[in-house]
Amino acid sequence: MTKKVKQPKHEDVFTLLVQVGRAKNDGLPPTSTGAGILCYTAAQTEDEAVRETVRLLKQADMNPLDVTGYGTIEERESDGQLLSDEEKDLMAQAKAENSVIIAQITPFFENTLENS
Repeated sequence: MTKKVKQPKHEDVFTLLVQVGRAKNDGLPPTSTGAGILCYTAAQTEDEAVRETVRLLKQADMNPLDVTGYGTIEERESDGQLLSDEEKDLMAQAKAENSVIIAQITPFFENTLENS
């Protein structure tokens, strides 16, 4: 009887932008209405990357509302996007650790200027 050797899974790193609304213990500034969260997620498919990222954010008491996928590093570069060394390093880290890297959180605030 021969033993099957499990082939390693090929994973890519996907760039995702997640919009989150407010939740009780989300850690966002008190006056914000939500946030945009830029993530790099290692996964076999973009669907898997979205599921894993949403699961992680929910565990962190965030309220994911919408996810926009921007593709893998190869897809982004083939579209003519120039990626910084820092961005490439974070993507390499996500792949090496098989993880979700939160690269940036941008809180959203309502326009508080009143018309005179």
